[in-house]
Amino acid sequence: MKNTIIQLDDVSFSYEQSIALEHISLQVEEGEFWALIGPNGSGKSTLINIILGLLKPTSGSVKLFGEDMESFNHRERIGYVSQKSNSFNSGFPATVLEVVRSGLTRKVGLFKSFSKKNEQQALEALRIVGMEEFARQNIGQLSGGQQQRVFIARALAGKPDLLIMDEPTVGIDQQNVASFYSMLNNLNREHGIAIVLVTHEIDLVTDLATHVACLNRTIHFHGVQSAYKNMEDQDISRWYGHPVRRVHQQPTEVGR
Repeated sequence: MKNTIIQLDDVSFSYEQSIALEHISLQVEEGEFWALIGPNGSGKSTLINIILGLLKPTSGSVKLFGEDMESFNHRERIGYVSQKSNSFNSGFPATVLEVVRSGLTRKVGLFKSFSKKNEQQALEALRIVGMEEFARQNIGQLSGGQQQRVFIARALAGKPDLLIMDEPTVGIDQQNVASFYSMLNNLNREHGIAIVLVTHEIDLVTDLATHVACLNRTIHFHGVQSAYKNMEDQDISRWYGHPVRRVHQQPTEVGR
């Protein structure tokens, strides 16, 4: 039997008088790959911030790895990757290895030196995402897709059980998006890391994800990939707020 990683029970959230989320109930188990989709302003980022503990629900309960959010203190079990363009200055003078190694600060301590073991952990994370050969290169010299792989390696350095990503393909050119998602597919299937991914790339991700959650203030659908694919486009368009036509594609091989 799989362990439950995230459990949301009847979660609602409001910004002052504006309702952002209503009656969200969702369960994510170990090893699953969830695609969280929905239109702009649907509450996706708000929901992620609640899962991360950055926002407190107006009502309802949140459990992580079986523990209530209020008492959960194992944040190292969760890796988080935000939109690159909103979270990092590409001109920052640091090597790829230094950026990835900084993901171990929580474990090592804020003002403590990194050990040889920490460096090996960072290099292993880079190897997993196919970026080990760029370890000594300056982060600003990489392409958008390569940089985002580095940020994922940073999140993986502490060996999390859950990887949460909020629109990670922002800043990546379209021709590299498919191979980027194939890399995530490999992380999930070969390394057993559970993934919750917020995205607008509906066709690519829902062909890779094991589960899909459709959000527009409330959950309109959540379940296995096959059940989502059997939904009518007109039903999805109704809660999405505009016409949606899905085109299923086969994932490409991992590349750079």
